Amino acid sequence: MSSLPPSTDIAIIGAGAAGLGAAHALKNAGVSFIVLEARNRIGGRAHTITASPEVTFDLGCGWLHSADRNSFVAIAEQLSFAIDKSRPPWRDQAYEAAFPRAEREEFVRALEAFFTRTADAAKSGRDAPASICLEPGNRWNGMIDAICTYLNGCELEQMSLLDFEAYEDTELNWRIRRGYGALVAAYGAGLPIALNCNVTRIDHSDKRIRLATSQGTLTADKVIVTVPTSLIADEAIRFTPGLPAKVEAAAGLPLGLDNKVTLALDGWEHLPKDSGMRGRSSTARVGSFQLRPFGQPCIEGFYGGSFARDIEAAGEGALAAQAIDDVVALLGGDIRKSLKPLAESRWGADPFARGAYSHALPGHADKRAVLAAPVDDRLFFAGEATPSDFFSTAHGARDSGERAAREALASLRKP
Repeated sequence: MSSLPPSTDIAIIGAGAAGLGAAHALKNAGVSFIVLEARNRIGGRAHTITASPEVTFDLGCGWLHSADRNSFVAIAEQLSFAIDKSRPPWRDQAYEAAFPRAEREEFVRALEAFFTRTADAAKSGRDAPASICLEPGNRWNGMIDAICTYLNGCELEQMSLLDFEAYEDTELNWRIRRGYGALVAAYGAGLPIALNCNVTRIDHSDKRIRLATSQGTLTADKVIVTVPTSLIADEAIRFTPGLPAKVEAAAGLPLGLDNKVTLALDGWEHLPKDSGMRGRSSTARVGSFQLRPFGQPCIEGFYGGSFARDIEAAGEGALAAQAIDDVVALLGGDIRKSLKPLAESRWGADPFARGAYSHALPGHADKRAVLAAPVDDRLFFAGEATPSDFFSTAHGARDSGERAAREALASLRKP
């Protein structure tokens, strides 16, 4: 890792996937650059931990979404990270009694009909909350809303219909056995990165840009900003002169919330590995589980939207307690003594994330392009909220960083 220099050609703010993508694009470009990261680690919302000697756990992103178009697939292969190409268990149900097949099939038909309605409604070009596409009185509306919280971190009434339909999904989803976060960290190895370097102000009022950081002041010709929309909207980083259009765009692209938990599982080897499980629900306040991922002795839980926020607000350990109660409700009281909390994410409480990933509020589907646009050929913007298609993903963030680096380099080379 690097110490903070007094000056550089290009400063990159944030060492998540976007910042690392930008840094790699600059690596052999003949310019000086440094990545400034507020945390004591790289990766941002990609973070793999060893939850126990037997369990590797991704606190953040865990799936190579749209794997046939995901730039991290080639990176994984270059870095010798094994890719698991098994089909995700999201539509599977390991424990039939919790959600009988006939009802599950009815739910899937209702979900697919909802997706058809959103696609048809979006063709008008008029934005609205995606919840307008729910069929009044449908018994499965709560669970359809739950699926939205898993996809977007928010309920359908907070979700722009046009943004919902703009997301690109090839429906091919793979995993990294050693962890997606571990892959992103390996991708950033060897780059010039200053850790524990929190940027609080970007003064672009003079010929050179001055960045106020927790380690002192840095001047740069160009700056690439890759921080989450929450930090821009909350003005945790202040621009001088102000950039009200960027703040407004970021506010229209808030971070929803999804949190994950892993529970150690003692015994119960009869549970099928890499299988999915959830109970039927009339509301969106329901979790989803993956049993024995990669055959590990654990159960992973996934909670989204306002339910995840309420659990997180209850404090550390609340998510594990909720997950244990929910697993017991599905599999019976005998399993409780076999479950033990290992680790949980709390992305809303993370001061440098303040959420999971972005969604556009109704009426704000155009804000991704506004956020991504350069300012005065000196400030450039990247991150998972800026792509028009692969937003909310690690590979979309990485690709946006590469795009911003190309823009910065082109600007530097102008006569």
